[in-house]
Amino acid sequence: MSKLYTIGEALIDFIPDSRGVELKNVVNFRKEAGGAPANVACAVAKLGGSSAFIGKLGQDAFGDFLVETLEAVGVDTGHVLRTKEANTALAFVSLKADGDRDFSFYRNPSADMLLTEDEIGEDWFAKGDILHYCSVDLIEAPVKYAHLKAIAAMKAAGGLISFDPNVRLPLWEDHEQCRQTILQFVPLSHLVKISSDELAFITGIEDEQEAISSLFVGDVQAVVYTRGSDGAAWYMRSYDVSVPGQKVSVMDTTGAGDAFIGAMLYQLLLNKGVVETIGAEEAERILSFANTAAALTTTRAGAISSLPVLSELPPL
Repeated sequence: MSKLYTIGEALIDFIPDSRGVELKNVVNFRKEAGGAPANVACAVAKLGGSSAFIGKLGQDAFGDFLVETLEAVGVDTGHVLRTKEANTALAFVSLKADGDRDFSFYRNPSADMLLTEDEIGEDWFAKGDILHYCSVDLIEAPVKYAHLKAIAAMKAAGGLISFDPNVRLPLWEDHEQCRQTILQFVPLSHLVKISSDELAFITGIEDEQEAISSLFVGDVQAVVYTRGSDGAAWYMRSYDVSVPGQKVSVMDTTGAGDAFIGAMLYQLLLNKGVVETIGAEEAERILSFANTAAALTTTRAGAISSLPVLSELPPL
């Protein structure tokens, strides 16, 4: 099977024991492994796929916990580096009454930001593999250039590049710089996953269809547009398909987007990392599979612990 590589941040989410309480008023938190790229690698591994995480962690107890958590679900941690120069990143989360989240990050800098381009191997990847990344670690730091090196190396190997902007504005001093950086990386990607609350901000276009069309630049072959409880759509230059959302009792939305894209990338690994030949019927099946994975994740607390295994999902 082809292999998924994710690159970027792995961090500790401190999740509150109550919903509808402002972060300043939360009394108790529980520790969870997090960071979208790490979560996506875990999502694929839990479904039975082959995945690896590329990143840097602090030489601290939280870094130990993250490595052990990744390995426990079957993620290859051979490309995880450790440093004493900075600590593992932390994020304190408050849950709104509807299960959605607010974040407060502690990473100035954190270890993930210190991954350098020289630490990326040009021979790590093979044809049919997938590299997935997000925008949190595209800030002006060494890790941004590590991403560029990994993207170039994966393309040289004949692999697929997947980008989920996963916008976290509190991590950017300049929101316009965040937007422009994302727009710099979109053309480098073959698959772009974007959510309804990110589309207008990233593209600067209010009309939904016009905004989605504007993302077909550079190497982009497919845009996957998620609408939360309203479902998702798959856009190619020649067609688009959509699937409705699933009605579930939401406990915690943490990890739902990562479950969605992890399930989608798992299916693409089965297709040897090829997007351009996927037809409308197959795209609809993949969306339905990913939607089910995301919906199931929201009915449970936590991120990695809430990600489904393959036996919990209906066969395609």
